[in-house]
Amino acid sequence: MGVFSRVRDIINSNINAMLDKAEDPEKLVRLMIGEMEDTLVEIKASCAQAMAGQKRVRREHAEAGARAADWQAKAQLAVDKGREDLAREALVEKRRYADRADVLFGEAAHFDEIIERYQDDIVQLEEKLATAREKQRVLVQRHRRAQGKRRAQENIRRVETSDALLRFDKFESRIDRMEAEADLVNYGRKRNLLDDFAELETDEDIERELAELKEARRNDGAKAPASE
Repeated sequence: MGVFSRVRDIINSNINAMLDKAEDPEKLVRLMIGEMEDTLVEIKASCAQAMAGQKRVRREHAEAGARAADWQAKAQLAVDKGREDLAREALVEKRRYADRADVLFGEAAHFDEIIERYQDDIVQLEEKLATAREKQRVLVQRHRRAQGKRRAQENIRRVETSDALLRFDKFESRIDRMEAEADLVNYGRKRNLLDDFAELETDEDIERELAELKEARRNDGAKAPASE
């Protein structure tokens, strides 16, 4: 299992624990991104440490190879000079450094694998972190809109279930009753006797004026000359 896989399991475990506690979504997203950022820093530090170890091993491998080559040259010189005893000792030293170089070569190859794995993990985590930050921006906006909507709905529900609407209904009923009472003030009131006589006098005046108009029309007709 790679480093990133282990880190992903740890992050998922922490996220599930936070979800079980019903944490605030914005806080949860921040914590998730914070863990990813901390993990990225740790992986980069581990990768840098591995690269330093790789550099040291390669340097030691080069030195061991050089020493093995040097003892190989010394063994050849001793043979040329007829000193097989020195040549034999030189070959023993050459074999020791050659074996050391083989071990260091294997260590360097191991560091190559570790560093490559770290680098892959870093690329994956950086991509996921960039995606998480973009999602954070969208999710925070959605969360705040949802909070505002929920508060508005709660206020509406609180008003609907409170005595405010009942008071409004009572107030409306009271106004309806007052309007009805105003309409009934003069309803069914008996006519005043003086009003009846005033109406009769008004009728007589109208009839008199009408008679005068008719009389004036007849007089005008009588005065008009007869046609030839």
